[in-house]
Amino acid sequence: MQLLNQFLFGVFPYIALAVLVLGSVLRFDREQYTWRTGSSQLLRRKQLVLGSVLFHVGILAIFGGHFIGLLTPIWVFDALGVSHGAKQILAIVAGGFAGTLCLVGGLLLLHRRLFDPRIRATSSFGDTAILVLLLAQLILGLATIPLSAGHLDGHEMVKFMSWAQGVFTFRPGVAAYVADVHPIFKAHLVLGMTILLVFPFTRLVHMLSAPIWYLNRRGWQLVRTKRALPLRRVAAAPVYPTVPVSPAARSAPIQAVRPEALKAAE
Repeated sequence: MQLLNQFLFGVFPYIALAVLVLGSVLRFDREQYTWRTGSSQLLRRKQLVLGSVLFHVGILAIFGGHFIGLLTPIWVFDALGVSHGAKQILAIVAGGFAGTLCLVGGLLLLHRRLFDPRIRATSSFGDTAILVLLLAQLILGLATIPLSAGHLDGHEMVKFMSWAQGVFTFRPGVAAYVADVHPIFKAHLVLGMTILLVFPFTRLVHMLSAPIWYLNRRGWQLVRTKRALPLRRVAAAPVYPTVPVSPAARSAPIQAVRPEALKAAE
């Protein structure tokens, strides 16, 4: 059991992070055509909008909370006067609310993907599998709330902070920090690292693309394709000389002409 704990929380984190970084870089470099979400917004649009808003608002709040809560040094909270217990309560309340929003939105998106034949036909196995993994991770995260409520002194939270910061600072023996935590917490951590492991091979890569370049882009469409398209010569548009217009012609009123008059003039 000790060997398994050492692998899951001392070795597996580095495997997941290495695959996350290298896999994302290689996919962006070689497979930019697949770096997309695969829009289906024309089908069941109302359910998509509601589910997508709830899911994305919730998951962004969860990601931000985990990032700040786990990777901020403990001495920063101490310097700000935030006790471990207060931080624990904040994590329970904010995490529970954001997790519920994300879970409801994710279930709406999963229902839409599974029970609409048109959307199901355009969905890959990876699209559905990663959504199921995220929902399972949300359920595990919400299941940790009653356990966290029994440790309002924040002692358990400090263990996870020490483990996460130890992983990123290459501190030896980090697996010992979470050796005696509840199995639900361990399952939550392992599934989270598994999601990081498969991240580069799913549509989640769109999280790494911020559309800031579109703000300065003119009205053209950027199309990527794997096919080698032949170069086509396009004839330039003819340039007509500018005909000067007299001031009298500019101020003359515009008169409507009947079609019969035009035919007679011809």
